[in-house]
Amino acid sequence: MNGPSWGRVELEGHARPCCFDGDAVRLLDRPAFAEGVVETGVVPLAEVRVLAPVEPSKVVAVGLNYRAHADELAMDVKAEPIIFLKPASSVVGPGDVIVCPPRSDQVDYEAELALVVGRRCRHLTPATAPGAVAGYTCGNDVTARDLQRTDGQWTRAKSFDTFCPLGPWVVPGAPPAQARVSATVDGRVVQQGLVGDMIVDPLGLLVFVSSIMTLEPGDVLLTGTPPGVGPLAPGQTVTVEVEGVGRLTNPVGSAR
Repeated sequence: MNGPSWGRVELEGHARPCCFDGDAVRLLDRPAFAEGVVETGVVPLAEVRVLAPVEPSKVVAVGLNYRAHADELAMDVKAEPIIFLKPASSVVGPGDVIVCPPRSDQVDYEAELALVVGRRCRHLTPATAPGAVAGYTCGNDVTARDLQRTDGQWTRAKSFDTFCPLGPWVVPGAPPAQARVSATVDGRVVQQGLVGDMIVDPLGLLVFVSSIMTLEPGDVLLTGTPPGVGPLAPGQTVTVEVEGVGRLTNPVGSAR
């Protein structure tokens, strides 16, 4: 898929699929990766609220896909990718608050490149995988690290509401290997790595995941986080940036 960046916005209380065109938003009748998309109007970007770019049926995340990150957690890299699921209810958009739950004393950021699936697919191959990609966006695999250690598995730690910020939009082209994946907290760079540092590249991950489960249009694949993960605290602001893709910023708060 080639073309402008796309996603979703809220206009007059309703979520609308769109393409982004500078300071304008071109409204669409269906998601940009669907067939037969029709433009329905143009509004100023300043008049809308940018939402998470997709509503996935599931978010498939990959653990320990950067060797240096595995080292900092003192965990072994496995022969095959480690995957886990984050629920759709964990997804929020740019500007939405990441809520630190009271039962966790350590909520960490994890900056990631996210791949968005463009069509229903299963058993992809290296040759067919590119045709199943709608584009790429930024993701933050927020994690209650203390609960991850306590549980010995990852579901609870990764699944709280607001623990999967995505956005701000989807770009159709894959970032190059030299593109930087980074996180800043209150403007200070705390995490960074390169797309090319991944143990398994995004298309390879897509092939692997599709050998296990059916992927639906709009599903999201988080491709792993580089070294430098660390804690967040209420009152801070975290930004995930993937060069050539975008910047995803979220404030951090606590449950009331």
